[in-house]
Amino acid sequence: MTGQHRLQPPGWPKPSGYANGIVASGASIFVGGQIGWNAQGVFAEGLAAQVGQTLSNIAAVLAEAGATPAHIVRLTWFVVDVDDYVSQRGPIGRAYVAVMGKHFPVMSVIGISRLVERQALVEIEATAVLPAPNGT
Repeated sequence: MTGQHRLQPPGWPKPSGYANGIVASGASIFVGGQIGWNAQGVFAEGLAAQVGQTLSNIAAVLAEAGATPAHIVRLTWFVVDVDDYVSQRGPIGRAYVAVMGKHFPVMSVIGISRLVERQALVEIEATAVLPAPNGT
């Protein structure tokens, strides 16, 4: 997380699985909404599996810029069933850690009626920042 600093106001409870805010400097990378299908367009089965595939897809796009999931400063999740998301938090968390490790950027989860690809259960956008050349 070089080049990033978490923002935690005094007295606020420590967030679980996300950050309240992050300050970062360097080159910005914006990853458009990714969904839970593989390179052949085949969807993973179930929400947790789609989350894992979606995050892997984000990691693949980041790699094209020389970045890793540790460079992510923001994730915006769009889910078609908030109740499914809440009930699947354990498996989703394991899928998340498998790709992202213990890196928890700023995140929002938004419930929506559907995604363009009807089989998609989740779409995630990412913003990442590569550290400035001087490492700040």
